[in-house]
Amino acid sequence: MLILLPPSEGKTTPRRGKPLDLATLSSPGLTPARQQVLDALVALSARPDAAQVLGLGATQADLVESNARLTTAPTARADRVYSGVLYDALGLESLSPAGRRRATARLAITSSVFGLVRPGDRIPSYRLSGDVTLPGLGPVAGLWREHLGEAMTTALGSGLLVDLRSGTYAAFWRPPAELGPRVATVRVLHEADGVRKVVSHFNKATKGRIVRALLEDGAAPRTPARLADDLVRLGWKVELGESTPKGTQLDVVVTEV
Repeated sequence: MLILLPPSEGKTTPRRGKPLDLATLSSPGLTPARQQVLDALVALSARPDAAQVLGLGATQADLVESNARLTTAPTARADRVYSGVLYDALGLESLSPAGRRRATARLAITSSVFGLVRPGDRIPSYRLSGDVTLPGLGPVAGLWREHLGEAMTTALGSGLLVDLRSGTYAAFWRPPAELGPRVATVRVLHEADGVRKVVSHFNKATKGRIVRALLEDGAAPRTPARLADDLVRLGWKVELGESTPKGTQLDVVVTEV
């Protein structure tokens, strides 16, 4: 089973550690594309319009400065760099030893700069949203669509893909139809007074808790239906959608975060 997570916009900046070495990252076939993105982002960060291109406000100049130093900045494990609601709820650092081992083997994170990273990959803190267009390179999502296919199918192997990415990062790579029977996407619906809707905070926090529960439990479902059964067993209300060439959607219905 491969659990595919979105990145977080907010990150914990490493204070010490070796600088980035692309050769040490997982999915080495992505190294040329990673270098392209890094070069384009560092070059952009030296321009006066960098904040505007990156969609940053006037008070976020420090993020542009950090991007300019990406090749020399300290690095840390990706599972310590990514933060935010989903990662706080997941609580990777407080997993049991068995849960941490499963996280290392089963988690992957979509990244605008690195394409795909594993929890143990050492990366610097960066700021690059998935909907940015980099001068001289084009849309970040478009570049990764050209390069992620082989890395993703290799990482997935013969198991189930549990795709928890948001829409922006889902555009980086879409599973081909032949993988459809082995793809489960998860949507979290907040139900109040009989009305259901997607609420960002509930969505992110619940996904984090789902991943944590699966890692601690050790469940390794091989089909979307078995995943739904496991989530019900672990305490969630789950509605299983129909199988399509794009995969099967699981709706997890919550009433409180």
